[in-house]
Amino acid sequence: MFISPAYAQQAGQQAAAGPGFLGGILPMVLIFVAFYFLMIRPQQKRMKTLQNAIAAVKKGDTVITAGGLVGKATKVDEEYVEVEVAQGMKVKVVKSTLTDVQPLGGKPAND
Repeated sequence: MFISPAYAQQAGQQAAAGPGFLGGILPMVLIFVAFYFLMIRPQQKRMKTLQNAIAAVKKGDTVITAGGLVGKATKVDEEYVEVEVAQGMKVKVVKSTLTDVQPLGGKPAND
């Protein structure tokens, strides 16, 4: 055609060299930094807050389990929490299955 094969091969080899190692890895590093500050760090803060709340659960706190049970903590051990889900109905759950702890003195129910 219009370009000789020697020129086409030479231009292709120069284009393949590209911006180099730093230019290729820099976008990946920036993406990781963005993920860390936008997703990983806030999730770690939420987990730390939840773990502190679970460790500090006490009698009278309203708790929510991973299974969706909502009740009032009546007895707290090292590993288990006894939750009253209805009047006179108590369930013993593992402390690590709690997903939310609302401290004593929260807003009253509509009874």
